[in-house]
Amino acid sequence: MRTFGFHTKGIFHLMRTPVLALSLGLSLALSGCKPSSAPEPKDEGPLTVAVPEKGAYTGAYIDFGDNEDEVTLEGIEAFEKLVGKHQAIIASSSYWGEQSFPSANLNIIRRHNCVPLVFWSPWDKPYEQERGPDRFSLTSIIEGQWDAYIDKWGDAARDYGHPIFVSFANEMNGTWFPWSGFFYGGGTKIPGTPSPYIQPGKKFPEGLPGPFQGPETFKKAYRHVVDRVRARGAHNVLWVFHTVNYSTPQDTWNMIGQYYPGPDYVDWLGYSVYGMQFTDEDWCGFGPLISWPYMEICALDPTKPVMLAEWGVGEFPQFGNKACFVKDALGTIEAQYPRIKAAVFWHERWQNPNGEYSNLRANSSPESLAAYRQGVANPFWLDRPILVPASPARGTK
Repeated sequence: MRTFGFHTKGIFHLMRTPVLALSLGLSLALSGCKPSSAPEPKDEGPLTVAVPEKGAYTGAYIDFGDNEDEVTLEGIEAFEKLVGKHQAIIASSSYWGEQSFPSANLNIIRRHNCVPLVFWSPWDKPYEQERGPDRFSLTSIIEGQWDAYIDKWGDAARDYGHPIFVSFANEMNGTWFPWSGFFYGGGTKIPGTPSPYIQPGKKFPEGLPGPFQGPETFKKAYRHVVDRVRARGAHNVLWVFHTVNYSTPQDTWNMIGQYYPGPDYVDWLGYSVYGMQFTDEDWCGFGPLISWPYMEICALDPTKPVMLAEWGVGEFPQFGNKACFVKDALGTIEAQYPRIKAAVFWHERWQNPNGEYSNLRANSSPESLAAYRQGVANPFWLDRPILVPASPARGTK
């Protein structure tokens, strides 16, 4: 998750801590790290990423620079050596302002026996937050103004031919990105239209009134993009519906269920879960950050796997213990959140306007690194993706 604040390379970042009342109620040896020259999986026809019956995939975003897209093999290998584990998933970004497809990045990741997670963001330069829609507005997407680019991106994804997780327009239930429902009418009701999607037999919580302009506009754009990419034959894309754990604002119209485009458009349910990132925030343990949001996201669909598409916390010893936060996160996911089948750690450090640093890296302190290494050493955390034959019908509606 890009957090709010100043990044030395120009990327802005944001995090929101929850209102607690809403929560309802370096010892591992490197034997698990294989060299990058390990053979690639044999080409046995179209493959997809299996949802593991036991365990969950471990992954990371590794401080890939300005546009979060400077992927290098050296960077991946250095992180794996640091934490003592190969990564099943490597995350990076593809911004619409670049008008390109990240083929080189995806090939680096795949050849290292990882699956890419791409944050595909309809965002124009200079990629600053809190400034509202730009030329890649949701309305322009719906109107077809960017169909040529979407088709080109879809063609490239199809030609890449290997599984890709794609998080399109993530954290739409916040206010920091230009595709936020906040900027498209927010909670203004739409008369004479059907209710938003609710899983049959579910009322969570007390039903979802609506529909509302902001979420409905987002859903139209999301479905438009998915439909066009699939129409190009890119059925190797696994679509991640990626929210932030606590909606901002915390109003009924902005609940994640309002944005859910329906099961035909989503392969994995995802959300971002961050602890403290700035000194003007309150320290909060991992439990309250995940417990209620886990219930909320699982209620969207009873069968979809859940991914922590981004998670992390800053190193602020004067406020809280990062090592305990990390240990708790890696331990309680196995014990308490069985539908979480992947977790992508945000390994980054940046400077804020006041000169202070927000350090979310795994090695922000020896204690934090030891906690991370010990946690991911658990065999529960799977270090390589399980690839299985893709269904011929996968990706069709």
